[in-house]
Amino acid sequence: MSTLPSLPAYRFRRIDAMRNMARFYMLSLEPTLFGEVAVLRHWGRIGTRGRQALSLYPTLAEAETVLARQVALRRRRGYVEA
Repeated sequence: MSTLPSLPAYRFRRIDAMRNMARFYMLSLEPTLFGEVAVLRHWGRIGTRGRQALSLYPTLAEAETVLARQVALRRRRGYVEA
């Protein structure tokens, strides 16, 4: 099994006291045992365990494309990197 280069990870926060909003969102790429790459999403209200979702992709290039799309979407929705 080949080792993957350093995989990116992002941590975002969105806090708006006027709307009682305090959210976090984390995105990362993780290798699987079968040679695929997983895009791991973890989100929720700050101070809670939150929720997780995992999507599998056969190549690193496909996973990076999905990750870049997710990062752009979070930034458009007002999240800032923490």
